[in-house]
Amino acid sequence: MSIRVVIAEDQALVRSGFRLLVNTAPDLTTVGEAATGAEAVEVARRERPDVVLMDIRMPDMDGIEATQRICRNPETAHLRVLILTTFDLDEYVYAALRAGASGFLLKDTPPADLLTAIRTVAAGDALLAPSVTRRLIAEFTRRPEPAQAPSPRLDGLTDREREVLTLIARGLTNHELAAHLHLSVATVKTHIGRLIAKLHARDRAQLVITAYETGLVTARG
Repeated sequence: MSIRVVIAEDQALVRSGFRLLVNTAPDLTTVGEAATGAEAVEVARRERPDVVLMDIRMPDMDGIEATQRICRNPETAHLRVLILTTFDLDEYVYAALRAGASGFLLKDTPPADLLTAIRTVAAGDALLAPSVTRRLIAEFTRRPEPAQAPSPRLDGLTDREREVLTLIARGLTNHELAAHLHLSVATVKTHIGRLIAKLHARDRAQLVITAYETGLVTARG
C-alpha cells in the first residue's frame, strides 16, 4: 500500500516539483495539495494522508499554526507532519516540534533523503537528527532556567526511563544509547516506546521537548 502524501507549499512551481518527486517513488502517492495553511488543514482533514509535507511561510496561516491545528484535531491527530523550510532557524525548529511536527528538513535536502524522510515519519519515527536536537538545546539556553524540581509529570517513570529520557534530550541516537547504557538496541527501543506511552508524547521529538519543559534536563545540567 502506498504512503499517501499531501503537499502544502505556497509556490506553485516548488509544489509541482515536490509532487513530481513524490510520485516517482513506487511506494509514495500525492493525494492532495495546498497553497495556504488553511487549505493544508482542510485537505488533511478531507484526505487523511499518512504524511503532510508542510512549508512554514504561507499566506493566511503559517505552517506552524496549520501543523498545530492538524495535530490537535482528533480527526487528524494521527497524521504525521514533516516541516520543509528554507529557514534553518532555532525558533522554527522549536515551534514546529512543539506544534506536533514529526520532522524538520530544509528544502535543499537531496531528493533521495526527502523520500526517505517521508517513509521515516510515515512509519511512526521522528526525524530528529542530533544536529536538530543540538539546535533545540540551543533554543533552551536562551530561555530562563526552570526554578522548580522536575515536574510531577515524570513521577511515573523508572530511574532507567529517566536516564534514557535525559540521554535522548542530549541528542544520542538509539545505537549511542545502547552503547552508553550497555543495552541492546531493541531494549532501548522498548524503553523509548514506554516513555512515549507514559508521557503521552507523539514521538521522540516530543520527548526531547518534555525533558526540557519539565526541568529534567537543563541547558547547563
